[in-house]
Amino acid sequence: MATDNPPSLGRIVILGGGTAGWLAAATFSRAWKMPRVTLVESSDIGIIGVGEGTFPTIRTTLAGLGITEAEFLSRADATFKQGVLFDGWATGADSYFHPFNMPVGGEGEPLLPHWIAAGEQRASWADSVTVQERVIRAGRAPKRPQDPDFSGPMNYAYHFDAARFADYLRTISVAAGVERIEGTVAEVERAPDGDIAALLLAGGKRVEGDIFLDCSGFGALLIGQTLGSSFTGCGDTLFNDRALAMQVPYDRPDAPIRPYTLATAHEAGWTWDIGLSERRGIGYVYSSRHCSDEDAEATLRRYVGPAGDALAARQLRFQTGYRERQWIGNCIAVGLSAGFFEPLESTGIMLIETALRMIGDLLVPGTRATREAAARRFNDLMRARFERIVRFLKLHYCITRRTDTGYWRDNADPASIPEDLRDLLAQWRHRPPSRFDFTVDLETFLPPSYHYILYGMGFRTEPARPAPGAAEARAAFAQVAAASRAAVANLPDHRTLLDHYRRQSAPTLAQGIR
Repeated sequence: MATDNPPSLGRIVILGGGTAGWLAAATFSRAWKMPRVTLVESSDIGIIGVGEGTFPTIRTTLAGLGITEAEFLSRADATFKQGVLFDGWATGADSYFHPFNMPVGGEGEPLLPHWIAAGEQRASWADSVTVQERVIRAGRAPKRPQDPDFSGPMNYAYHFDAARFADYLRTISVAAGVERIEGTVAEVERAPDGDIAALLLAGGKRVEGDIFLDCSGFGALLIGQTLGSSFTGCGDTLFNDRALAMQVPYDRPDAPIRPYTLATAHEAGWTWDIGLSERRGIGYVYSSRHCSDEDAEATLRRYVGPAGDALAARQLRFQTGYRERQWIGNCIAVGLSAGFFEPLESTGIMLIETALRMIGDLLVPGTRATREAAARRFNDLMRARFERIVRFLKLHYCITRRTDTGYWRDNADPASIPEDLRDLLAQWRHRPPSRFDFTVDLETFLPPSYHYILYGMGFRTEPARPAPGAAEARAAFAQVAAASRAAVANLPDHRTLLDHYRRQSAPTLAQGIR
């Protein structure tokens, strides 16, 4: 990320708060030290997020803001996340883990043929090549109290309360000099060359800017409504278009907190279940083509049980897809205005981070031609990234062996699978995925993630030729098993570590934001 005091770009105006707007504001003001940043938000527009999961990249982002991990954990009610545990996706009675740790030895390709050759008498792929599956199943944290901020023996991200995280980002951004203006946009004023010149707010206030970030959410007021960027829908591939969410308290204050996201498959979708310090965020993501809203709520309530009897379920409706052009003229879309996917694998905040990193590198002073070249590059890269995320998310569904409902049968229908994924699956029946199947700079999910999903789901590959090094592979698997036992013994309980950080942050919080 370009953080070394880039030259002045004039006034940056961010439309919209929430996670996207305030993370952009914090990045511009605290990481990049830009002095002229204004954020316009309306209190009439709530935060979409009901509880968020993140990628390990968030640690680098937070460290760049100059905050401590303890402060972040307390302010955002955050907990540690080490991956996703999937229940019932392959057969309805299965379980597998997508960890954040890389396989032993890097991408794990040398070991995969030997694991495949071992047949059914073997541990899961994730358990064979990482220590993380045993760590999460034992309820352990990814690090120890003595480990430095934002690092530890396990690769990790976070769960957090979306509203509290946005409030925290707002506080540190305003403290760093960001101007916050409360107001609703009544009109967008265009310059003669087509750029956005100013936002005219209800009440008459005019907010001028040189660069505008559209963080206005699904409405995409600037990039979509004003500048006309078309929307590419992905509903024929990824069926889910609604969600119901609850905030469920624990039955006791010291209840264990899962150090992972639990994703459980159901008749017409899946539930997320994330643990915060005082509650669980639980939601059912489903396809309205395969399930009524009433049936969806019944599914959610069955999953939650008696703890949800007195709780209301909040419904969210969304369209899956992305804007073809996310940077037009002097306007760049970030967050929901750029595109949206269901929360499977937590791509939302990661895409905000990716956009901001690219803006930091590509947005430099220069001529209009310079800026247009940057916009073309940004649009090409972001569009390709969105396309590849569609492919990866579809992988979770299309290799299911479930045939119990129309939802799962339709997901396995080849007509709903992107052509490039169909081609890859046909090849992967005879060879494991290789680095040549991926353009790494465009991928959010690298080959090891494909391995975890494919072989967690029970996908069968029959390599055409035997792989050398069988003895070395057996030794590597044994070494991982021994290291797993040691990790479980040496890492602390998840809630215990979180309590440590909150005690540590108490003096800082009493003194206020730095």
